[in-house]
Amino acid sequence: MQDKRRFMAAAAALGLAGALPRPAFAQAAFPNKPLKIVVPNAAGGAADLTARTVAEKMAKGLGQSVIIDNRPGAGGVVAGELVAKAEPDGHTLLLVSSGTAVSAALFKTLPFDTLKDFAWVSTLATFDLAIVVAEGGRFKTLAELLAYARANPGKLNIGTPNVGTTQNLAAELFKSSAGIDAQVVPFNGTPPVITALRGGQIDAGLDILGPLMPQIASKALRPLAVLGDKRAPQLPDVPAAREAGGPLASFKASSWNGLAVPAKTPPDVVARLAREAQAAVAQADVRKRLLELNLVAQGSTPQQLGGLMASEVKRWSDVIARAKIPRQ
Repeated sequence: MQDKRRFMAAAAALGLAGALPRPAFAQAAFPNKPLKIVVPNAAGGAADLTARTVAEKMAKGLGQSVIIDNRPGAGGVVAGELVAKAEPDGHTLLLVSSGTAVSAALFKTLPFDTLKDFAWVSTLATFDLAIVVAEGGRFKTLAELLAYARANPGKLNIGTPNVGTTQNLAAELFKSSAGIDAQVVPFNGTPPVITALRGGQIDAGLDILGPLMPQIASKALRPLAVLGDKRAPQLPDVPAAREAGGPLASFKASSWNGLAVPAKTPPDVVARLAREAQAAVAQADVRKRLLELNLVAQGSTPQQLGGLMASEVKRWSDVIARAKIPRQ
């Protein structure tokens, strides 16, 4: 009788177990195949080299290869759509940046929702913007430039790359924050800005620091200020714009990049990717390599990157509206 009771209890337990959902360990472990980082920039640039440097380290931590898929053009829309619609299993990542936030603010419609269709992983690096003038020109300091602009409304010209770029919008933000009436003059890229500066066609330029460094090192251009929250490690003697105080005391504008995955990627997979990305940018050789590219390695939590993206979309939307830049 006792053996019969034991048999019935065991049978009941087995029946109950069969009715329960299958445990999570039935899912395939992550990662189970090579990963891909989709980069919305051409090969060879700072964004591409950042992704490749970090991918090499992440591959070792993940135990799978991490390849780079360059999809340049259309303000990052092509790359963003590809990742937004990819399988949300953590194997397809997107290199996002301040440019991603600008595109969300600038384009009337996108084939994805920047703030809803991605899960954020980690920032990778920040890179400074700088205000520069021709060496030997009328301005030696940011204070002199601001004094001239206030004494001569509408006469100061600040050159930037194309309308709607981070640099162009940062110039609009700078002039409104400083309370000056200046003309922001867009050019088709950085080289024409440098040419116009050296030729005296414009008074100042605002661009990403990296491409300007050779001109600064050769004493062709003079940096008046960087626009981040502190001085750039490459130019420790050049003040941050906020050091001017007054209306610029809390001013900050910089570029950055990071990683994202499709929105429905499992949280534990996102957490694993975040750990590997943070570990990668914390390594001394990665930090050194990025600094050579004029980037400062900086990881974050997924929540911090999500907050940054949301705040940047709002900031640039406000700048675009205030500057009356037509949405595309």
